[in-house]
Amino acid sequence: MASYTDIITVRSKNRMEVIDITDLVEDSVRKSGISSGICLVHLPHATAALIANENESGLIRDIIRKIKEEFVREGWEHDRIDDNAHAHIASSFIGASRAFPVVSGRLMRGTWQNLMLVELDGPRERKVVITVVGD
Repeated sequence: MASYTDIITVRSKNRMEVIDITDLVEDSVRKSGISSGICLVHLPHATAALIANENESGLIRDIIRKIKEEFVREGWEHDRIDDNAHAHIASSFIGASRAFPVVSGRLMRGTWQNLMLVELDGPRERKVVITVVGD
């Protein structure tokens, strides 16, 4: 069994935004040379999240709107330290990792399923850790 890890950097431009990283992850899977296995994509950050969904502008706006509705920017105890408690809480509920099967050297995902980094406290530079394990 082989393993391959790639760490890429993504820069956000806004306080909250969704960035499609599908092509970057697909490139890492190709570079791994692994034909069959698992690809883990992880964000080592407490104020960013990772989703798998359709990259359609209306849906992206809906996702951002829902995050803002659910995780309002005021009234949190952590805000005494930083003004980003909403980002920490949203990341905790959405999650910072996703795993996908690798089949025939490709990331196995649905037709409308892209991997997207959700920036919750930008603008920032974010690391994306991609680990592929298999044969």
